[in-house]
Amino acid sequence: MVTVKIDGIEVQVEPGTTILNAARKIGGEIVPPAMCYYSKLKGSGGKCRTCLVRIAKNSAQNPNPAPKLVASCSTPVADGMEIENITSPQVLDARKGVVEFLLLNHPLDCPICDQAGECDLQNLAFEHGTAQTRYEFDRRTFEKIDIGDKIQLHMTRCILCYRCVYVADQLTDNRTHGIMNRGDKSEISTYIQNVVENDFSGNVIDVCPVGALTDKTFRFRSRVWFTKPYDAHRNCPTCAGKVVLWMQGKDILRITGRKDEFGELENFICNTCRFDKKNASDWTIEGPRHIAKDSVIGQNLQINEKKLSNKVPDYDNKQRLLS
Repeated sequence: MVTVKIDGIEVQVEPGTTILNAARKIGGEIVPPAMCYYSKLKGSGGKCRTCLVRIAKNSAQNPNPAPKLVASCSTPVADGMEIENITSPQVLDARKGVVEFLLLNHPLDCPICDQAGECDLQNLAFEHGTAQTRYEFDRRTFEKIDIGDKIQLHMTRCILCYRCVYVADQLTDNRTHGIMNRGDKSEISTYIQNVVENDFSGNVIDVCPVGALTDKTFRFRSRVWFTKPYDAHRNCPTCAGKVVLWMQGKDILRITGRKDEFGELENFICNTCRFDKKNASDWTIEGPRHIAKDSVIGQNLQINEKKLSNKVPDYDNKQRLLS
């Protein structure tokens, strides 16, 4: 084990662990944001640059600082290393610049985007964004296209994190979509207008950090904070069958995979579980999903609970309404 210090907090990790994963062992605000890195996808990371940190001390043998900021998702730790994340003004200033860069072409359509309330870029823009942009040129735009009967691609919103491409490469055979062209002309697209149709194609929706890939069966049906998430499972021959049901009353509006505290899927789920099992009778419901209190969804649930507490003095009746 090697000992590293991140923002003054010591942690012991295995040799070869990246700075980002070492920070995740500590948790909380110490963890750098990550828009492209995904621990379950080989080769991911190093593209969005939101996880930049400063190495104040390279190792116990080399006490000199690194000459420039490094991507924490792809930089391994060394024994005695000292890293600065939120304690470094240089890092915060760089992160502010990265967010401005990511928003150069990204449209400000959060009010109509299905990803609103779950968008990593929204959170980054709130924490590090600026009210104005220095970009004076026209934003690039693309027509919406269907890449399958259940998935719609809004390339205008895409930040080219490559997550969906890695999912297609590593979970499925005969990948039919990828990055086309180069530079500011780069775009996610299907080859020769093929559609994405395989058993695990829906996972590209869950791994997308913005609203570029959306579920056509859920589009515009409801805001995510107006739904209640429940953990559920079924005996599925194709995948683990462990999902989150997003419900309004007894209606299942959408189904997603279960995500951990870092927004990464615990298990990839098949399209049958995601799109075809929309009846509550298809599932064994385990109970309400734990939602972070500081999230948009968590805040709305707390507001509803307070309203019920004020309106329904009878405890049994209140519990009935909450369920």
